[in-house]
Amino acid sequence: MTANRFKDFGAPEVAEKDPIVFKLFNQEFSCAPAIQGKIMLDLVADSASEDNAKSAATIIKFITSVLLDESLERFLVLTESKDKIVSVETLGDISAWLVEQYTARPNQQPEA
Repeated sequence: MTANRFKDFGAPEVAEKDPIVFKLFNQEFSCAPAIQGKIMLDLVADSASEDNAKSAATIIKFITSVLLDESLERFLVLTESKDKIVSVETLGDISAWLVEQYTARPNQQPEA
């Protein structure tokens, strides 16, 4: 096998071990410290849709796929509450912030 026709991508380790945390209605929600690249690619592909319903579903799918189990349960209860309203804009802000966290982490420089 020639060297230019084969590449071993190995098993890269996730450098970040701490969860990503956000707060909403005085509750902290923990998300996975790293996610599969496919989740991000699906988000990009689905958010480019002209179908508003598909774009909206993409935000919820993304957030629920990154939340850790215990946080996911509480998040779903909160977002279905009749008393505490989580607006579409807030869900979009959460999603955008999470995307920023996931895409920025691999490129962060170590602190000096």
